[in-house]
Amino acid sequence: MNPDRPELQDLYLQDGSPLASILCLGEVLWDLFDDGRRLGGAPLNFGAHAHRLGHPVMLLSALGADELGDEAAKEISALGLNTSLLRTTARYATGTARVRLGPGGAPEFTVTRPAAYDAVEFSAADLAYLQQSAPEQSAPAWLYYGTLFASTVGGKQALEKLLAALPGTRAFYDLNLRPGSDSPTLVRQLLERADVVKLNESELQRVHSFAGLPSDVESFCRAAVERWGWSAVGVTLGDRGCAVLAGGQYVEAATYPVEVIDTVGAGDAFAAAFLHGLSQNWPAAEIAAFANRIGAWVAGCPGAIPESPPHWELEEAVKSA
Repeated sequence: MNPDRPELQDLYLQDGSPLASILCLGEVLWDLFDDGRRLGGAPLNFGAHAHRLGHPVMLLSALGADELGDEAAKEISALGLNTSLLRTTARYATGTARVRLGPGGAPEFTVTRPAAYDAVEFSAADLAYLQQSAPEQSAPAWLYYGTLFASTVGGKQALEKLLAALPGTRAFYDLNLRPGSDSPTLVRQLLERADVVKLNESELQRVHSFAGLPSDVESFCRAAVERWGWSAVGVTLGDRGCAVLAGGQYVEAATYPVEVIDTVGAGDAFAAAFLHGLSQNWPAAEIAAFANRIGAWVAGCPGAIPESPPHWELEEAVKSA
């Protein structure tokens, strides 16, 4: 629940109960554009948008003991996320990724590794903190993870340790494949560990090629749910909108029209809205429409975590979902 935005509580809390809490594991980095740098990293982007929708969000990552790390810590604090498990390390510099925008604002990333987030560590006390169940703190309802962080031995071990320690927490996997950090073996393992998966159309084709699933979107979704036991899957389809399979219902929703500035972070915002709808048991059609709307808004703004839209715009998005 976001006490700084009480009007959102009225919009998003349907039965008066707190929204599902989320633990976001993985990279925090600076996206380096030709015209400057903007804070990002898929787990942070996702967490920031989920928090704006009213969810309590904890970030598990690391920053470097450097100027970029200090600046990132200030910006993350301003976003309102729980940073109890955001650490500082002297082992590596704060993460960065060079971003080149192609046709239609589509980004190409060159990620510098190793980076501070590759030095993520947590103790038995940290796990006990995550596991506790009390009015002021409970185990997270969801664990968000991606492929980039898990592509190192240490990252994969950290993820597996969390999954084992939080058996009642649902796992949300957003592929976000990056060259050099996307081996079929790793992706297959991460797909197997997930309860809910979000991917884009090109990633769907990648999984189709190495997992032997159908290439047709609906057939892929249904076959993947049957094989891996997911409760839901969302697929972004670019300017064609998205597809969602949830509660046995498959829908495709047209994109929300917007003048695209860049698509950096749009998929992360979509993922946050997707989880938001799932956590409240919305019908698949409402989830798809809402996630499309939030993703399109980010694509129409510069950077992955734009300033919060005005209240009326979010209200319009909810009512149109």
